Amino acid sequence: MPADERPSAADALSVLAHGEIEIQGRMPWSSNATFLTTVGLDGVEMTAIYKPHRGERPLWDFPDGLFQREVAAYELSVALGWDLVPETVLRPEGPYGVGSLQRFVNADFEQHYFTLLEQPRYHPALRAMAAFDMVANNADRKGGHCLVDADDHVWGIDHGLCFNIEPKLRTVIWDFGGEAVPDELREGLDRLAACPPPALEGL
Repeated sequence: MPADERPSAADALSVLAHGEIEIQGRMPWSSNATFLTTVGLDGVEMTAIYKPHRGERPLWDFPDGLFQREVAAYELSVALGWDLVPETVLRPEGPYGVGSLQRFVNADFEQHYFTLLEQPRYHPALRAMAAFDMVANNADRKGGHCLVDADDHVWGIDHGLCFNIEPKLRTVIWDFGGEAVPDELREGLDRLAACPPPALEGL
């Protein structure tokens, strides 16, 4: 499978969890060490983003270990059933030690939240992203953290600054403020409240 072809979620998780990681280079403009990698397992190859623990800058208002919050954001997205966060796993033995590994979204990087907002067909996904950020207490939702891929699917990335115990919501997504939360999103929230993912406790 070509590295830029999207595998199924199950295949992606298997490759991310067990594949051999080869670093291609460091991502520019990242405040913490963030690496573009190729990950291969049994003939399946994919591109992924690796964020090692040792590459994090200390923050006064967030505990150590932002990479775990990247994984927790994926687990939250799965629990909600909203498919907003690319497959993400914790890798204890990455090239630079323990860190998160996330499937790279082969996106149209000319697009971002504000261009997507101009197209009504993306509004349901953007509403879900706004609700997700409220639940995750996202302190860093930038416009460029909303991506759209070749399948016209909207993804959210960069969730290291989520899940603080203090209210920290900081986001560019205010355009849906004052609207009622759609029923389909309430269903996901009900599922989350009834059965929080056990993985979150360890993260």
